[in-house]
Amino acid sequence: MLTYTFSFIGTGNMGGALARAAVKKLPPETVCLSNRTAAKAYDLAEELGCAAGPVDRAARCGKYIFLGVKPQMMADLLEEIAPILAERTDRFILVTMAAGLTMERIAAMAGGDYPVIRIMPNTPCAVGEGVILCDANEKVTAEELAVFTDAMSGAGVIDRLDEKLIDAGSAVAGCGPAFACLLLEALADGGVACGLPRQKALLYAAQMMRGTAALHLVAGEHPGALKDAVCSPGGSTIAGVRTLEARGFRGAAMDAVIAAVEKTKELGK
Repeated sequence: MLTYTFSFIGTGNMGGALARAAVKKLPPETVCLSNRTAAKAYDLAEELGCAAGPVDRAARCGKYIFLGVKPQMMADLLEEIAPILAERTDRFILVTMAAGLTMERIAAMAGGDYPVIRIMPNTPCAVGEGVILCDANEKVTAEELAVFTDAMSGAGVIDRLDEKLIDAGSAVAGCGPAFACLLLEALADGGVACGLPRQKALLYAAQMMRGTAALHLVAGEHPGALKDAVCSPGGSTIAGVRTLEARGFRGAAMDAVIAAVEKTKELGK
């Protein structure tokens, strides 16, 4: 019987991003992709050089089985593959990325006291600049978790976080790309309003965001200090900052994170 190091059930935006990251560290032939719409998995497998097959093969043959479906679909998926998992005599680990669903609940829905790794990745994992928050239940050995994190290191930063904090971490790192893209688009729109060509405005805004994040990560300075360094007395930047403050920019950003956490908790009910 064929065996795969990683098998993915679901190759949507997130599953596909993680598969792209996985083949940076693993031989493509050790990765199997499956999806409800089979063509989607086969197309990605052809691009990456991976294997592809039906859901039952992914459940039967993977060492680390990625459950890449939405929280609302998880119960149906696990009910479908539970008999396959129960028949297996070899060791396997379930990897869940479903918002709001705990490792305990995933194991219960799968019908066994299985090893489970819970991850919350973000879409920049596809280009090696992402964040994966992770935790594991007591059934996962330290060696197995180390193998997993090393294999996924091509995605970007992998940080272990206590499960009770994963919802909060996900609201920042997982939902954050959408918030960042709103800011990116808005800055570019402002540039266009002032006469910049659209593509140049987008380029400038995107590179600015990328460079500023890199500056913070490398220098390790507080964002407030980096902001102050740009704000000359009586200058253009402080005038813009004043406008953002007047419009509730920071409060809105904080409220967005809190709203995302609250919604995530609803999904887990």
